[in-house]
Amino acid sequence: MRAIRQHEFGPAENLRLEEVPDPRPDAGQVLVTVRAAGVHLLDAFIRRGEHGGPFPVPELPMTPGREVAGVVAEVGAGVEESWLGKRVVAHLGAASGGYAELARVNAASLHELPDHVTDEDAVAMIGTGRTAFGILRVAELTEHDVVLVPAAAGGLGALFVQEAKALGARVVGAASTGKLDLVRELGADLAVDYTGQDWADEVRAEVGEVSVVLDGVGGAVGRKSLELLGVGGRIVMFGWSSGEPTRVETADLYNGGLTATVAVGPRILKGMNLRELETLSLRALADGRLTPRTTTFPLADAAKAQDALENRATTGKVVLTP
Repeated sequence: MRAIRQHEFGPAENLRLEEVPDPRPDAGQVLVTVRAAGVHLLDAFIRRGEHGGPFPVPELPMTPGREVAGVVAEVGAGVEESWLGKRVVAHLGAASGGYAELARVNAASLHELPDHVTDEDAVAMIGTGRTAFGILRVAELTEHDVVLVPAAAGGLGALFVQEAKALGARVVGAASTGKLDLVRELGADLAVDYTGQDWADEVRAEVGEVSVVLDGVGGAVGRKSLELLGVGGRIVMFGWSSGEPTRVETADLYNGGLTATVAVGPRILKGMNLRELETLSLRALADGRLTPRTTTFPLADAAKAQDALENRATTGKVVLTP
């Protein structure tokens, strides 16, 4: 089969398409013919040899990728043969191997897909979707909230905008200039260009204070977002794609009666049922409540996909297809 292989840590160019032996499923596993594989920012951290959040730095050589959708081609010992031929999606957890034409998957991780759900959408929701639902559970949004979503055109941001609107909240989506039309299409009441100097003033002029910030950007954007919170507001943090976390001072919390919460890491991995979050996410997809946006690349262009993701040149979830 063909697979993306990494033999040394470093830049995206280290990801290369190679011919490797077909894997075989162990007991309790299935072999999936991969039709779509998710690309995550954590993949890029791991590629560089940095700590990948909950995932350890792997031994090399390796095939990246932890989110796959496709068709069950083979079952291992102890797995019901009824899985053969079924369309499925799964998160591989601490394993890897998703950037390939075939992937080994623990049978307990499988979710069967309905016919009307595409592989690309399913792979977007199995990882990014479950994370979104975990963050939203912490955020506890209501119809009374004014929600600010930085990076609103990204994989998580696009889901946040849709779900906040479905709940009846007022939504401000912040993104770069070329992505504002998408933010409006997602349902945001206000779309602002957060690459400009005065975007926070525009938010104040249009909506006043916000009550919730869903912050995965950090840095200067995260700080300005925090400063837009009204009394009793809350910032829910889940990463820093800018390269540095949002600076939060104790004085910020006291002066505004604010709440700052980290919604990822142990909060999700140890405090929530990941299988339940996956099920909720896929149900929202199947029911049409949430529609992920995706940017697809051929499997052979995995290096370009990671590079584009790191440089914010994509919208929605980045997906590889064979």
